Amino acid sequence: MDLILWRHAEAEDEAPGGDDLQRALTPRGEKQAARVAAWLDRQLTDGVKILCSPALRCEQTVAPLGRKYKVHSELAPGTSPKAILEAAGWPDAKQPVLVVGHQPVLGEVAALLLEARGGFAIRKGAVWWFRSRDRGGEDQNVLVAAISPDTV
Repeated sequence: MDLILWRHAEAEDEAPGGDDLQRALTPRGEKQAARVAAWLDRQLTDGVKILCSPALRCEQTVAPLGRKYKVHSELAPGTSPKAILEAAGWPDAKQPVLVVGHQPVLGEVAALLLEARGGFAIRKGAVWWFRSRDRGGEDQNVLVAAISPDTV
């Protein structure tokens, strides 16, 4: 199974007393999302399942990909790594799953998959692509790609 973690692109700062879920992408964030979406579109199969946080900035990040996605309230800020892995069906889903979400939880998921302590800092707009595989009867998690908007 492939699990692709996509952190939302650069977003506006939250206004005092504002609704965090309504924060929009900045113009720079819109460019980041478009660049990464173009790269992802070339890499993804038609059968990919796309799950998105209900935050506006996440929906705006995935929109340039031009593919159907499903909003999952379980992916909102403050969720757990376990909730993300369960929503994705890791490691048993039959199709690749792309999750569009937030830090620090995406970095915590990456750390779990790589059996590292704590979490990793995933840059705004970046993608970390994992694959589970069976190698000689042993389950392995492989980091296939880690890209940032500046590298595509």
